[in-house]
Amino acid sequence: MRISNHGAPAQPERSEQGKARRYLFHGQSVVAPALAGGLHLVATPIGNLRDITLRALEVLAAADLIACEDTRVTRKLIDHYGIATPLTPYHDHNAEAARPKLLARLAAGGAVALVSDAGTPLISDPGFKLGRAARAAGYPVTTLPGPSAVLAALAVCALPTDRFLFEGFLPAKQAQRRARIGELARIPATLVLFETGLRLAAALADLAAGLGARDAAVCRELTKLYEEVRRGDLATLAGAYAHTPAPRGEIVIVVAPPPAVATDAAELDALLREALARLSVKEAVGEVAAVTGEPRREVYQRALALAKDREADGDDGTGR
Repeated sequence: MRISNHGAPAQPERSEQGKARRYLFHGQSVVAPALAGGLHLVATPIGNLRDITLRALEVLAAADLIACEDTRVTRKLIDHYGIATPLTPYHDHNAEAARPKLLARLAAGGAVALVSDAGTPLISDPGFKLGRAARAAGYPVTTLPGPSAVLAALAVCALPTDRFLFEGFLPAKQAQRRARIGELARIPATLVLFETGLRLAAALADLAAGLGARDAAVCRELTKLYEEVRRGDLATLAGAYAHTPAPRGEIVIVVAPPPAVATDAAELDALLREALARLSVKEAVGEVAAVTGEPRREVYQRALALAKDREADGDDGTGR
């Protein structure tokens, strides 16, 4: 600590203090408001740095520490906006060792900003366990909404958006991938998936085989200079990418929901019996209604009838 000529401890140099609590906006240096302690989940741009929000800049500048997947990626963002907050890595490979240190920082009243490499934290990134641990310990957890590759792809793909399922990445191995696609086939919602360029053609081929001739879109490099959205049915898209070099960049696949098909009584009963064997009536009704798209009230009435039949036969199932 620097000592003044009068022997009293001096304040930190204003240039250091200002640099740590300021950010640049349109070339102007802006003082960030003081930030309360806690874990702050900050959405960051998915490609275009100008998509950052003003509130995100304030929090990143005022935080005591920024936890990020890759410090090199986040460094580009904070350097662009003149932010000098220290960075610390938090990713799948170091999370078990890094999490206690971040929780200790929160316990001391610190303000920690958590970011992913791109988009909203905790969406297909390792931040979930940190957020859960912070909540469990009673520390404040706040969110700063902003860019999301999932929502950006849904907005631009021209496919139904009233109901969707975010699946994340499909399994890398083909057998596991095909099995998972089979499980997704009946879900009455638009599907949103992430994929790598190297696996894109294979994933599209398996989606076409497992889901049939559904409309889909491949969204690549969203918000960036070479943004591309290719639409078509799954088989057409699979064929197109099978005969071209693996694309680069971040990729989101959006697949239209299955056509509405009425579930016959025998099929509905079979689904309910399987679900009732492992779930309560309420849970079974919710699962089957979601899978079939049938009205919940009708599924519930049929579930009660099946459960009553089982009781009459002397079988109480799981006892729930």
